Amino acid sequence: MSADEEVRRVAARIAARCEGQVNRLARDLAERRFAVLPEYSGLPEDMRDLEIAGTARYALRQFLHNAMGVPVGEEDLALFRERAAQRAEEGIDLATLLGTYHIGAEAVWDALCAAARPGEEEALRWLARVQLRGLGRVVAAVTAAYQAEQAAILAERREALREVARALLTGESAHATAARLGVPLAPAYLVLNLRQADVAAGGAVADRRALRRVRARLDGFTGDPPLTLPDADGGHVLLPAAAADRMEELTRLVLSPAEPLVVGAARSRGVADVPAAAGQAARIAHIAQATGRPPGLYEMGDVLLDYHLSGAADSGRTVAALLDPLDGSPELLATLRAFLDNDADRRRTARALAVHPNTVDNRLARAARLLGVDPRTTRGMLLCAAALTLRQLG
Repeated sequence: MSADEEVRRVAARIAARCEGQVNRLARDLAERRFAVLPEYSGLPEDMRDLEIAGTARYALRQFLHNAMGVPVGEEDLALFRERAAQRAEEGIDLATLLGTYHIGAEAVWDALCAAARPGEEEALRWLARVQLRGLGRVVAAVTAAYQAEQAAILAERREALREVARALLTGESAHATAARLGVPLAPAYLVLNLRQADVAAGGAVADRRALRRVRARLDGFTGDPPLTLPDADGGHVLLPAAAADRMEELTRLVLSPAEPLVVGAARSRGVADVPAAAGQAARIAHIAQATGRPPGLYEMGDVLLDYHLSGAADSGRTVAALLDPLDGSPELLATLRAFLDNDADRRRTARALAVHPNTVDNRLARAARLLGVDPRTTRGMLLCAAALTLRQLG
């Protein structure tokens, strides 16, 4: 008998001495797990005492039999793969799961060392190599099965979120769809429409990549995953309406210097008018893109004149309301009207109002601060003129 064969024969005897201790070792393994991994103490009793304990006994016997010369094939790893998929479905993280196998290896090694007799040190070293190889096979199988199941769960979840987004954006029965798929609905939504700032840079692949990256950056922003759906021009992102209270932070997350986007944003009043908000957001994004505005997040107020001139039926009230901040300052409203009536000539405006030209300048500056639009600029002048006309028309 060769030296190697003798080492294997002695190693098989050490393993055989441990075989009768499998049940005790499984209990010891469970106690070690609960001491080192707090997550395990919160598991259901039947899972701990039956399923996990049964898997531990199976793993212990498999290693000991392998040490006694019984080969281990791929089919012998099936139980580990099945348990890994179950743990992924139950939400136990991979690090915790793999930790249990390393704790098991430690318990087995302690048993082997206790069972070894003087003069059997070389066989014990051989068993250590066998154990490391076996642990590597099991960990690889468990990791692959866990990740495959996790990927399937994630794909299923994303498809559910897309289906709810589609129902919201098309005005279908969103409540029924969300209930069926287990996706909570917000009372109202902030709807974003994403497009490439440069029209030539767009395309289905680029748009989908941009949408995917934005979704990843927004994950966890509101506590609920963002609802996203690609379209022919880019894509929509739906966030709970409360996200509108954090627009600066949202803008930083949505925009990336490496990915120049224009983003239209509109707020729905409830679930039923999400399609209208989506149409508004898409029109805003289109205007920002078509007029060559720089990458950024735009709301209607940012493109109000262009939005109204584009023939949108939903902007009249918003344009007319532009002048609401001047309702408490009639002298400012009168000055603005006179300024426009006198072709933006400050001296003629001053004569019409019987005030000094500096007074006209001061009033227009105050109006600009209140309105957020400067009536002395071309765009501000056009917007204020449209607002005055719409007010007069009621």
